[in-house]
Amino acid sequence: MDIPQNVQEQLDQFQQIQQQAQAIAMQKQTIDIQINESKKALDELSKTSDEQDVYKTSGPLLIKTTKAESEENLKDSIEMLELRKKTIEKQEKRITSRLEDLQTSIQTTMNQMQQ
Repeated sequence: MDIPQNVQEQLDQFQQIQQQAQAIAMQKQTIDIQINESKKALDELSKTSDEQDVYKTSGPLLIKTTKAESEENLKDSIEMLELRKKTIEKQEKRITSRLEDLQTSIQTTMNQMQQ
């Protein structure tokens, strides 16, 4: 049985959207890792005294900074990453919804063809 052109197009579109969903999931996972790393760094920083030297990386360099500045930078970074995560989660919901709609449409069409 040959697959009609419109169904083939829907299947192609479904596959493309699946790839987008996978890319979004990978982005979300990367952001989760960055958030966890930043939170761990902030936790470790909280264990240091205010007088202790603190260094941050800038490319291949280590630059001396203050504990307060480092804490502020980490908090800002976590906040920014959390916002990016929310945006990605919204994209993920839209893509998932689109996949479900397309899957239903393809199944309906295929069922109609079999009858």
